[in-house]
Amino acid sequence: MLDFDADNDQLWFTGDLVNRGPKSLETLRFVKSLGKSAITVLGNHDLQLLAAASENRKLRKKDSLDAILEAPDREELLDWLRRRPLLHHNDQYCLIHAGLPPQWDFKKSKKMATRFAKVLAGSDYEQFLAEMYGNQPDLWSEDLQGVDLLRFIVNCFTRMRYCHRDGRLDFQHNGPPGSQPKHLLPWYEVPGRKSADMNIVFGHWSTLGFHAQNNCYGIDTGCLWGGQLTALKLSGKMRRYCIDCPGAMKPGR
Repeated sequence: MLDFDADNDQLWFTGDLVNRGPKSLETLRFVKSLGKSAITVLGNHDLQLLAAASENRKLRKKDSLDAILEAPDREELLDWLRRRPLLHHNDQYCLIHAGLPPQWDFKKSKKMATRFAKVLAGSDYEQFLAEMYGNQPDLWSEDLQGVDLLRFIVNCFTRMRYCHRDGRLDFQHNGPPGSQPKHLLPWYEVPGRKSADMNIVFGHWSTLGFHAQNNCYGIDTGCLWGGQLTALKLSGKMRRYCIDCPGAMKPGR
């Protein structure tokens, strides 16, 4: 399918390497083994794994993380994972998992991602993981600091789909555009979005399907649910690759 040369090419992953199918351990080991030939940003399920490993999040029956937590190379894999970024970029494209609030331009987005990366790579990262979950604060302010700031950063980069016109985050709706209440917009359609000049590749939103508008490219096409696995060739002329997936879970589970 993909003509990939590990010596000359690089694979970018939009995050959620784990808990999106039955082979989380194998996937994590494979991407790690690619070294500098692979770049992955953190998704909400990757952070869920780190929280579970630090005993700050209970696993659900449908989670597929036990094999990682019981693996002999567990600590090596977890240490590698928590040093992945929330944002990666080159001269043309930015890679994230979910979205950006409309108040952030490229400089601010990069600064916020770096702020979080320093915490997650630090010795006290488990303290934040214990306080990571929550929907507040849901609106950007330059006055945010501490845990509130970090939680807002995480929720934007790894969880957001819809928001209000003022950028207030919404976590109740995850269906495709058109299914949401009229007062909500997909994050990439908010008027005046300061990241509008950025070419952004993202995943996370499986009900969105493939999206290629607004300088934004959504590539989560629901492989887990029996949809497709999608990749984009970003160098030169953009090209889309898709394969059908049998589905590892049923929607709603």
